[in-house]
Amino acid sequence: MSNRYSTYDAKAKFSEILRKVRTGQHVIVSCRGEAVAEIRPVYEAGGTEKALRELEERGVLSRATAPAGSLKPIARKPGSLKRFLKSRE
Repeated sequence: MSNRYSTYDAKAKFSEILRKVRTGQHVIVSCRGEAVAEIRPVYEAGGTEKALRELEERGVLSRATAPAGSLKPIARKPGSLKRFLKSRE
C-alpha cells in the first residue's frame, strides 16, 4: 500500500496510518492531489541514535561495516557545474 492518502482515506484509515508511522514510515496526506501534510514519527531530542538502534533491532536497516571506498569526481570537463546550472535557467 502507498504512503500517500487523500484526506478522506486518511480519516477512514487513521489506525493504519499510525501503524505505519510507528514502524518509522512517513505518510503524506493530500487534498485534491496536492500534498498538504506529512505524518512522521516523533523522535526525542538526541534520540537519533536510539531510533537507529531500534531500526537495527527490527532488521529495517544495518550499519555499514566499512567505508564503501573513496569518492571520485564525476565531472570530466572543468566548468561542468556552471554549464549545468546555466542549462537549468
